[in-house]
Amino acid sequence: MATIHPTAIVDPKAQLGEGVEIGAYSIVGPDVVIGDRTWVGPHVVIEGHTTIGCDNKFFQFSSIGAPPQDKKWQGEPTRLEVGDRNTIREFCTFNLGTVQDKGVTKLGNDNWISAYVHLAHDCVVGNHTIFSNNAQMAGHVEIGDWVIMSGYANVHQFCKIGAHAFVGMSTSLTQDVPPFVLLNGNPAQAHGINIEGLKRRGFTREQINALRAAYKTLYRSGLTLEEAKAALLEQEQATPDAAEHLRAFRTFLDTASRGIVR
Repeated sequence: MATIHPTAIVDPKAQLGEGVEIGAYSIVGPDVVIGDRTWVGPHVVIEGHTTIGCDNKFFQFSSIGAPPQDKKWQGEPTRLEVGDRNTIREFCTFNLGTVQDKGVTKLGNDNWISAYVHLAHDCVVGNHTIFSNNAQMAGHVEIGDWVIMSGYANVHQFCKIGAHAFVGMSTSLTQDVPPFVLLNGNPAQAHGINIEGLKRRGFTREQINALRAAYKTLYRSGLTLEEAKAALLEQEQATPDAAEHLRAFRTFLDTASRGIVR
């Protein structure tokens, strides 16, 4: 059974799981589904066609599932989906998707979202990410697993950030970021592989060294992109223990639609 503070306004049509808590003055709309044991603090607004998984925490003054900040939106029943075990701190804004894309904004599992983070319409965020205060995502951004977004980092619409990348503080990002890359600056520039993050996640020395070699092939060899991809394939075949990660690095280049960060 859910626990609802007397001052909260929860629409009778909303679906609340077992052990859900709704804090003082929070508002939950009719098309909202909230999974078991999710905690919604005071002064949170959850609206729209929003589905939230289990064991999440929403801190005060967040706006979840509001209409997209897109002038083309005409009230279509687009969606927001939030997975399990996420922490969403104060003043965050997550918007619904648009019919111009897949119609859904997604946040995966086990993410730590700090204060004032904005997830615009149609963003897709993976699992185990960290967003520091004031990280801002424009529409249609895709962010892979284990990515770290530092404070005040801004991402242009339609950009993709590969898994395990690290985006430094106040970075202004207008191009795609291959997996494992560390970058910073305005405009953003790549500065190597996210070595410390990979160590913390259990990557072996051989795997890290293989990714460092792949980075040098892409960024420092002077090869064209097609020549670099061919060389990366050879490295992948020659390094079985790191082949999975090298393949992710190489195949990302085929999906980059805005060019890769320099």
